[in-house]
Amino acid sequence: AIDMVNRPEYLETFYAALKLGCVPVNVNYRYGPEEIHYLLEDSGARLLVHEPEFGPPVRMAVQRVPAPWRPHTLETGHEYEAAIANGTVAAGRDPAGDDLIFLYTGGTTGMPKGVMWRNDDLYVALWEMARPNTDPPDPIAGVRAGKRVATALPACPLMHGTGLFIALSTLSGGGTVVLIDRPGLEPAVVWDAVERDEVQVLTIVGDAFARPLLAALDDEPNRWDLGSLRAITSSGVTWSPETKRGLLAHLPNVTLLDSLGASEGLMTRNETTAGADIRPARFAVNDRLKVISPEGKEVEPGSDEKGLLAVGGRIPLGYHNDPEKTDATFKEIDGVRYSLPGDWASVDADGTIRLLGRGSACINTGGEKVYPEEIELVLRSHVGVFDCVVVGVPDERLGEMVVALIHPRADAVFDESELRNYCRSRTAGYKTPKRMLAVESLQRSPSGKADYAVLRELAARLVAEGG
Repeated sequence: AIDMVNRPEYLETFYAALKLGCVPVNVNYRYGPEEIHYLLEDSGARLLVHEPEFGPPVRMAVQRVPAPWRPHTLETGHEYEAAIANGTVAAGRDPAGDDLIFLYTGGTTGMPKGVMWRNDDLYVALWEMARPNTDPPDPIAGVRAGKRVATALPACPLMHGTGLFIALSTLSGGGTVVLIDRPGLEPAVVWDAVERDEVQVLTIVGDAFARPLLAALDDEPNRWDLGSLRAITSSGVTWSPETKRGLLAHLPNVTLLDSLGASEGLMTRNETTAGADIRPARFAVNDRLKVISPEGKEVEPGSDEKGLLAVGGRIPLGYHNDPEKTDATFKEIDGVRYSLPGDWASVDADGTIRLLGRGSACINTGGEKVYPEEIELVLRSHVGVFDCVVVGVPDERLGEMVVALIHPRADAVFDESELRNYCRSRTAGYKTPKRMLAVESLQRSPSGKADYAVLRELAARLVAEGG
């Protein structure tokens, strides 16, 4: 198990586990003793490598594991380096396609679940998402031939899929991975690294990362030489057209890539370049990517029917120690095995997928369904909104009331009435939040994701207090 920020030791430990025939397991470095203990027992990890500052919760968690199965621990720094210097090199084995990688999901409801990827399946899935309908090359042959993929910087944590996947695909192609070994996002530090290390691909998580990075460029447009940068790729959180326009104004030679996927399945991606019609990312159904109705049938284009995104091809084996959740997420449809991570969508007449959001976050208000991500995208297009989250809070008349938590821009005056009118002019009335509440921060996770359960409680409390 690996409990670290983005540092070389993270990837060293990951590959060492595969070399030894062990299973690498990610640990969210924000976890406390309860979550770490759960993950250790669920995964069966026998060694936990961690940062010294994470020692107190790690030790508390480890001591709760029964002695026969209690994992060893190893701290980065002196202890880690001493173990390497004094250890003997194992006879070793070549990693095999059937080797497993556990990727514990960073979900905000319930305890995390370990997604089980076969080594070979993950490699092929990463390739297929970038280059559909082509066979992945032999990575060793490519490196021996002198081919190198682009230098990449995952600004998001390696402990989550987005950061880990770009690092693995880069290293498998003989490329260089640049790491920033501190938690949280510091835009100036990211741009410093891009300039210093001539980064070509920067990986982020939607507006949660893109907006602060754009703000830094707006504040100091001539500070950095970013001529090496060729692409910014984003996954996991919506990326608004307004933010894309701002980035492309500073970086006209950069391609912006929206990746559609989850820990449970890698789907497809979309490209945006300067001069193009910039709008919310659009993806199309294909041989691997479908939208499946609740009845298990493929949604007809133009029908307005809603269904779950389903990805086939190389997908995980399932969830570790959770056959019930595995059966609910990984289904066989017309003889083909698909992963349905829980994202709702519809299909336009031209085959374009219209993303609606996670069903677990869906708000039922007055008999209508509202998908928060759709409304968040509208609100983020307002010049006075830096970030926002839309949640449902209990309401006697409507069942749930739509409420928006707004993080205003520093130079903006928050006007709830004006913002509500702005939203109502761009979407259906029932989707417009009944209350819009200003907050100082949305306290997103290091991966850029919002904890909807916590924010729902905050919104309910503010509404009850008349905030």
